[in-house]
Amino acid sequence: MKTIFITLCLAISLWSCQSAANGNPKKLQKDTVIAVPPKPSLTPDEQKRYHDMVADFVEKNLSSRYFNGGILVAKNGVPVYERYTGFSNLRAKDSMTAETPVQVASTGKTLTAAAILKLVEVGKMGLDDPLEKFFPNFPYAGVTVRMLLNHRSGLPNYLYYFEQKKWKRNQPATNQDVLNTLYEWHPPLTTLTGKHYSYCNTNYVVLASIIEKVSGLPYPQFMKENFFNPLGMNNSFVKTQADSANVVYSYKANGGLWLPDFSDGPYGDKNIYSTCRDLLKWDQALYNGFIRQDLLDSAFKGYSFEKPGIKNYGLGWHLLLLPNNKKVVYHNGKWHGFTSAFARLTDERVTIIMTSNKYNMGVYQMSKKMFNLFGPYDGKSYHSNDDEGGSK
Repeated sequence: MKTIFITLCLAISLWSCQSAANGNPKKLQKDTVIAVPPKPSLTPDEQKRYHDMVADFVEKNLSSRYFNGGILVAKNGVPVYERYTGFSNLRAKDSMTAETPVQVASTGKTLTAAAILKLVEVGKMGLDDPLEKFFPNFPYAGVTVRMLLNHRSGLPNYLYYFEQKKWKRNQPATNQDVLNTLYEWHPPLTTLTGKHYSYCNTNYVVLASIIEKVSGLPYPQFMKENFFNPLGMNNSFVKTQADSANVVYSYKANGGLWLPDFSDGPYGDKNIYSTCRDLLKWDQALYNGFIRQDLLDSAFKGYSFEKPGIKNYGLGWHLLLLPNNKKVVYHNGKWHGFTSAFARLTDERVTIIMTSNKYNMGVYQMSKKMFNLFGPYDGKSYHSNDDEGGSK
């Protein structure tokens, strides 16, 4: 089959810090043209084989009674299986479609982290910059940007200390509120800074605020101009309070509406709405030079080895480092009833994406079980007919 060479140009518009003289954001650089290497494809026979394999697995393992959302599995960037089940609004019975954006929760941390890497790439900040550079007299000494990205800052989780301090549940918080309370309340660290891994949403709220400081743009606008628009992620956006009445809401396992509360306000840690197809575009951009390779490599390596095991965390990505040298780069998400899974099997160039707006923890196990359809991701020898896949 004749190889098809594709050249794709991605215009990346990045913005600099606000000028001290006039307070206006400046463009970091001229539009950058990225030459994309030839993209592997699939023959019709290969596409059918992979489709039938995944379809058979889904048929045996997915309960449509409980799953409400989308599934997309791609090989070499080519979708081999795609399915949308249920409703975006369980009351109005609006069908879930390929164009229905749902919140991907913490899966959006991959994009927040990448925004930081882009600003590093163009020289506007460094991974080891201290937070005092962006926030004078930051009340926790020794915290760096890298520590926020890999969850080694030890900062307290705003989701918990807001509750402890009796923040009004019906009063939406903002990113600035999170920063203000770190200064004013000074809740204690959860771990020693730089010494331990401790997953914490505060880290990514602060990262979004750094993006705003450095770029001079609100985080939702920065992401739209520098990620969603250039990558053609036309159904993706960062939810703000102004969008609250017009977005898809999430539901409990029993179908009850999950009402929003104070924690739905901050972004960076969550609040990106997207689709399976848009997330595939994001996945493919990572193969095609959208992030400089050395920075991408730094995002896909582990930083926390205090405890033995195969699980680790990079810069915005969870990692499974298997004993047979296989690696899974992924990030799941859970926020209220939103449950998402986004996994990259880079050796096989396979992408597994699941999104849902009805609480269903089975999404994560379902995604993980699919790994072994494509390779030995249980750490053992490979059996192509092993539907059970990797263990948790």
